[in-house]
Amino acid sequence: MSDRSPLYPEHPLGRPRPGDRDAGGVRRAGSTVGMLFDSWRRRPVPRRILGTLSILMLLGGVVLFSWPFLTNLWTDYKQAGLEDQFSSDAHRQAYVTRTIQPGDALTRILIPGLDVDTIVVEGTTLSALEAGAGHYQDTALPCERGNAAIAGHRTTYGKPFAAIDELRPGQEITLETPVGRCTYEVAGRPWITHPSDFKVLRQGKGSSLTLTTCHPPGSAEERLIVRAELVSSEVFPV
Repeated sequence: MSDRSPLYPEHPLGRPRPGDRDAGGVRRAGSTVGMLFDSWRRRPVPRRILGTLSILMLLGGVVLFSWPFLTNLWTDYKQAGLEDQFSSDAHRQAYVTRTIQPGDALTRILIPGLDVDTIVVEGTTLSALEAGAGHYQDTALPCERGNAAIAGHRTTYGKPFAAIDELRPGQEITLETPVGRCTYEVAGRPWITHPSDFKVLRQGKGSSLTLTTCHPPGSAEERLIVRAELVSSEVFPV
């Protein structure tokens, strides 16, 4: 009977391969480490550890893949509550007296060309922006003199600003508040700037609207900016 392997005839069966030992006849470290690892993983406790790690890695992958979907569901839930708050008499009074709290409904933004219809909350903290879009507290209120600025998510939490890079001059953006409604017209093409460029939030003499979101999608490396100017407004009857 031949002692040669049918697959690797150059390797005698039952003998170490030439690569397993160096020139001095000493077994290579890689082979020894492999044998030790194989022996370790065959033991009950290490096998359980490896199994647990595999499950955790699988769950982590599932969560990572489904994260945008989960955040969208959470935003839908929050938007439903904000709708009720936005239409209440108590909320209208809070708006008139300017006592809207961070996280509360402030205005509704509608962009017909992009199918956007979202309640914007007061504030731009991480928790506030779970509603999808938030108003920069130090900027003008919607429809009033000055620069009203709104930040919105682009890839998660309802992603209301997912396509604002497609806005073009002349397109309309409407803001509806508990006391009135106004329409802005996009003044120019969207542009990109640094996250630390707070000049886009400066107040001017006219009435304008600034939309900000992350750029590129899924990254906070830069900011995408849209500027619009007020063209019409109306006050709701009391």
